[in-house]
Amino acid sequence: MAETYLTTIATQIGIPLWLLLVVFLWEAIWKIAALWKSARKGHIVWFIVIALVNTIGILPILYIYVFSKMKIKEKKSTKKKKK
Repeated sequence: MAETYLTTIATQIGIPLWLLLVVFLWEAIWKIAALWKSARKGHIVWFIVIALVNTIGILPILYIYVFSKMKIKEKKSTKKKKK
């Protein structure tokens, strides 16, 4: 059943079935790696965006190699300390 479904999708797109499977596998590997890294760093917004958006691995790769290395500026506390 799944093979028929995937074959139909590949035929409609006009690509071979093996290429469709490679793209699915490529996306899954990068997405899992980026989701794991964003969860470990506590980047909740990135986790949600990567989980919801399918970009054939482009967004996860960018997150892993560019955005996860950027330091986020922390807001300074405006409260005055009591003396």
